[in-house]
Amino acid sequence: MIKACLFDLDGTLLPLDTEAFVKVYLQALAPYVAHVVPPDKLVPIIWKATGAMIENDQADLTNEEVFTRAFLQLSGLEKEEIWPLFDRFYKEEFPKLEKHAEKSALARQVVQAALDRGYQVAVATNPVFPREAIYERLRWARLDDLPFATVTVYEETHFCKPHPGYYREVAGRLGVSPEECVMIGNDMQEDMVASVVGMHIFFLKEYRIDRGRPSYDFDQEGTMEDLFQSICKGTGVFQKEHPVKK
Repeated sequence: MIKACLFDLDGTLLPLDTEAFVKVYLQALAPYVAHVVPPDKLVPIIWKATGAMIENDQADLTNEEVFTRAFLQLSGLEKEEIWPLFDRFYKEEFPKLEKHAEKSALARQVVQAALDRGYQVAVATNPVFPREAIYERLRWARLDDLPFATVTVYEETHFCKPHPGYYREVAGRLGVSPEECVMIGNDMQEDMVASVVGMHIFFLKEYRIDRGRPSYDFDQEGTMEDLFQSICKGTGVFQKEHPVKK
């Protein structure tokens, strides 16, 4: 039986072209810290430190710890020289990027429908951003007041997508088995990999991302409207007695 719904954020609950948004984000951040790290150095360092998070498989380190260690090693800076600027950026400048995101007419209804049916609901966004940035994007999506069971942020999470450990960690936080979860997302490689740990999958058509390989199985595919109807009616992957994945 399905007990929990895991929703991706960017491209799922928040209509957003992730690749385009990251470029805008870095363009906004670079001049904000340019007096400490030149833009031509900052961007490569951020990408390498982010890569270190994604590749990390040490369960005793949070993503924040991995990113911080890698960033400081690559930049040669002390944390107190740069982190207060990052913190201020997320509070003062990041909210201004809302104009680059669209609004989904159905996202709130979909999440509320899942809550109304008694599911635990998690925001299973790739935790490569700090809490401030992720909750800000939830505000953009008009979802920040909903009672999510958990939201994955880099301060509290130990793996990133597409590491299978990320999905096991989220299920563990919810107190359910992976087989009792549905992962809902738009990215074949980052979201559909949840099937490897036994999660059921709803592959969202809007803002679909598929890099070709690897490719994963999914249980159901459709639009946000299809997802809404399926949750409300208890059909497809949300049927009451859904078979356990083998």
